[in-house]
Amino acid sequence: MAIQSIRLFGDPVLRTPAEPVTDFDKELRKLVKDLTDTMLDAPGAGLAAPQIGVGLRVFTYHVDDQLGHLINPNLDLSDEMDEEGEEGCLSFPGLTYPTPRAVRAVAKGFNMHGEPVTLEGTDLMARCFQHETDHLDGVLFIDRMDAQQRKLAMKEIRQAEWSGLAAPVVKFSPHATHGKAL
Repeated sequence: MAIQSIRLFGDPVLRTPAEPVTDFDKELRKLVKDLTDTMLDAPGAGLAAPQIGVGLRVFTYHVDDQLGHLINPNLDLSDEMDEEGEEGCLSFPGLTYPTPRAVRAVAKGFNMHGEPVTLEGTDLMARCFQHETDHLDGVLFIDRMDAQQRKLAMKEIRQAEWSGLAAPVVKFSPHATHGKAL
């Protein structure tokens, strides 16, 4: 098991769009294993490669007993928006905020062997696909909030015990998202 340090809000890698994966090799399979091990240890519902400091378009997920990964994802979203569900993030330990997301998402990409994959999700799974794909685009869930909610969130983030720390391993005790942070 290779548990990696989870990067916290403020780390520039979280705002940098990730590069597409071009080599489906042993190193990629190790990255997927490291992401999975780190996500399960945290515990989280999802984890994107930039959250462990790797700028590649890869994420893992663990929602409703479904464990998997997706490489180079593209999303198709339903037009129906969710009622701002509570959302957390392993890069914002201990904090959750109401965040609008589509209730249904279809994610297309590849598995670690380069084989095409299509995943469909609703509710928490759809939220996870959107949250993790946002990470790959350098977008954070606080960016999805309205201006007033984001201002309140930023105040709470600046006051957080971990604010300003450099990428320690984080144990997360989520308050929402069915017991897991995304």
